[in-house]
Amino acid sequence: MAQLRLDKYLADMGIGTRSQIKEAAKKGRIQVNGQTEKKTDRKITPGDDQVIMDGQVIGYVHMEYYMLNKPQGVVSATEDRKYQTVVDLIADRQRKDLFPVGRLDIDTEGLLLITNDGELAHRLLSPAHHVDKQYYALVEGELPADAVSQMEQGVTLEDGTVTRPARLELLPEKEGEFTKTLLTIHEGKFHQVKRMFEALGCKVVFLKRLSMGNLVLDPELETGAYRPLTEGEIKNLRNCSIGLRTCCADRKKT
Repeated sequence: MAQLRLDKYLADMGIGTRSQIKEAAKKGRIQVNGQTEKKTDRKITPGDDQVIMDGQVIGYVHMEYYMLNKPQGVVSATEDRKYQTVVDLIADRQRKDLFPVGRLDIDTEGLLLITNDGELAHRLLSPAHHVDKQYYALVEGELPADAVSQMEQGVTLEDGTVTRPARLELLPEKEGEFTKTLLTIHEGKFHQVKRMFEALGCKVVFLKRLSMGNLVLDPELETGAYRPLTEGEIKNLRNCSIGLRTCCADRKKT
């Protein structure tokens, strides 16, 4: 790994601002390889050099990847003055620069990837890569008889936007007067799933994302819980995000 300035090393790990770290160094609170270090522009090699601040070893993590089962009432943002954010829920995070890949509405639950890997996020969100996103939607109102074919052709939203073709599956069991559905889309327009059903004359009363590409929400994760991605999940996501749509197609067949 490339060398980093000591102040950047510590700032990346959320220890403080560069000015705060510089002040801590002046007070002798930082040691590198067992020696007090007062120059924060010193170069550090992560993994080789040991950095200690206030008696605590500060390891360096280049990238972090978390799967979150987002609850309602939490916003898909890195900071917000009014609401708790999805990043706030990642209590074990080490990096200060984590962000959600894409957005889920405040009242939408389900799978959300939290990372600081900007390149992966760009690939997953780019319409050019056609990454599948599957949602469970509980729908109020009578779906038209040709709802499946309408979704397959792409529907026209209220503002005139025509969506890309989507795959709608009507689940056999009902919940009172509501219809249970699975909808798979390949883009992420504002309130898209809700607006697509509205175009068919129905209203979504509950929405939960189940998968993104070949990353599937862990059924063991309770609402509001999270876990780090496995190495296999990270590798598969990267493969899917570079346009290898076969990885997404293979998941559908299983």
